[in-house]
Formats: sequence, structure tokens, C-alpha cells
Amino acid sequence: MLQLLTFLVEKFSLLFKFKLFESSWLESEQRERAVERAPPAPLRRGDVLEVPRSLFTHFGIYLGDNKVAHLIPDILPVLTSNNKLISSVITNERLILGCIYRCATVRVDTLEDFAYGANILVNHVDKMMTTPPLPNDTVAKRAEKLIGAFPYSLLWSNCEHFVTYCRYGAARSRQTEQFCECLKSVIRDQRTVIVSGLLGMISVVYFGMAPSTTLPTVLIPFTLWMAG
Repeated sequence: MLQLLTFLVEKFSLLFKFKLFESSWLESEQRERAVERAPPAPLRRGDVLEVPRSLFTHFGIYLGDNKVAHLIPDILPVLTSNNKLISSVITNERLILGCIYRCATVRVDTLEDFAYGANILVNHVDKMMTTPPLPNDTVAKRAEKLIGAFPYSLLWSNCEHFVTYCRYGAARSRQTEQFCECLKSVIRDQRTVIVSGLLGMISVVYFGMAPSTTLPTVLIPFTLWMAG
């Protein structure tokens, strides 16, 4: 079942050919050009690092000595206290189950494990934030204080909230804002009301008249219509 879920997540990102949760602070072409144009600058302690993942952009704080602190969902701390197992590279299965159980940690990994083979972008968030960043050493110390178990929410307490809190003093996630805007546009689209109503009527025809089918058929389209 977990393998099927992982497969569907990966195919979802390929089907839509864009990353719904990816930060729009720079378009992908601009990102690639920036990487091609400029040689990688030496990383400084307190820098914000970001790497593209399947459906989102992952963020971390560089601590120096090839180490990165980042907030990431992980189910393994719930299942075992074996630190050697927990410190191994987090697989997609561990990450997905961590999201479902809302279990995450701020952990320190090597730069290579954090990047997971992707190109690393440095401090691009600075260009979109109105608040000036804190001193780099202060940023790193704030990240180090949060190492360990950490409350997690995909929308309200994710890796981007973690780095923006450490670097700017206020947690913010552009990815969450994008998702909410997308959700609002779907709700406001009157075609959503029609589709939900048709699906409701199909379920009534197929499963018969019952509270479990009739009430959603009426309430969901009505709620979407009112919200739109």
C-alpha cells in the first residue's frame, strides 16, 4: 500500500508537469540559468539552502563543516529509539508516513544527504522577503536550538517555516501560500460545484438513497457554491 502511495505521488508530479508546492520565488528556468552562470560560492554558516524535490522545495540551514539542519517528516522515531537507524537517510516511505502521522524532527545531515543529488540554491529567499535576514551566526544558532522532535504540519509548520523563522524571525511559507491560493481558485470556480453535484448524484444512483450519500450530495455543492 505504501509503495502504491509513493508511486502515485511521483506520477502526480509528472502528470501535471509542475510542482504545486514548489516555491515560485524563482522560475525553474531562472534557477537553472543562475546555476549555469555563476560558479558555486563558498557556503557560509547560517545560509539558507533549498533543493527541489518531487512535489515541493526542501529547505535547510547550513551549519558549517558540511552539515545542514533541516525539518523533515520521519516516522522512524515513533517506531524505534535506535539512533543509528534514525540517522540514516530518510526514504520516501519514511517521509510520507511521517507526513501522515505529523511526526518530524529537526535533524543534522551532511550536505550531500540533504541535497539528495539535486542542485542547491543559496539564500534565494532573501530576494523575496521584505524583512532583512538576521546575522548568519545568529541564524545557525537558532537552528541548532531547535534540533530534535518538532511539531509538523504540511501547511502550517514545514521546512520552509523552519528556515524563515531562523533567518528572519518570522515563520512564513510561500509554498503554503501558493497552495491556499490554488485551493481558493478551485473553490471559486463554479464548475467545481457542478462536478461535485454530478458525482453526488452518481453515488446516489449507484449506492442508493442513504444519509451517507444524500447528505454529501447536497451539502458539498451547497458549501462550495456559498464559498464561491
